[in-house]
Amino acid sequence: MDKPILNLPKHLFWDVVFEDLDYEVSKNFVIVRVFERGDFPEITQLRRYYGDAVIIEALTKTKFLTDDRVLFFAGYFNILKTQFRCYNEKQLHHTHSLY
Repeated sequence: MDKPILNLPKHLFWDVVFEDLDYEVSKNFVIVRVFERGDFPEITQLRRYYGDAVIIEALTKTKFLTDDRVLFFAGYFNILKTQFRCYNEKQLHHTHSLY
């Protein structure tokens, strides 16, 4: 069975040469970028293309996601926020309050 075709908008990848983007070699980059800045139809495309296990691995291993994204993805995929590397590393680097 052939893999579905990804039809992602170029504006999500403004900082790379879109035509040279390899969806297999750069899958972690593609997944994180689409889940950070894409909309629901684009996320649905990625789920069909990569599958949830690959997506969860990419999202939980990335070094940075905003707090709201971590909470959303944890709920969306029914996993704990403590499974996210960026969440755990953020807890290690407390910042001082301005007040």
